Amino acid sequence: MEGEVILYNLAENVTDEEYKEYVINEKGPLLESLSAVKKYELLKITGSKSGEIPYKYIGIMHLTSLEEFYQKDAPTQKFQDFLKKWQPMTLGANVLSCEEIY
Repeated sequence: MEGEVILYNLAENVTDEEYKEYVINEKGPLLESLSAVKKYELLKITGSKSGEIPYKYIGIMHLTSLEEFYQKDAPTQKFQDFLKKWQPMTLGANVLSCEEIY
């Protein structure tokens, strides 16, 4: 399995409650409707033993393949419209490509 891990914080004008509602009603269903997305998960960091939390949110997209996602899904109008709405809600997203080991 290949995937992407997206680390980010919310923009100052977006509350956790507003964002949770957006993810449940729009973002999650949209991402899971894309052909290369097998599953989408969103985690909210609530604590850290070191006391440092550089990113508050971790999005995980389980993909059939990165190539399929970037060739078929990412260029679609549906995904581009999603990015236009999502990007202003966040600060400094760090997108990491990954492969499953276990």
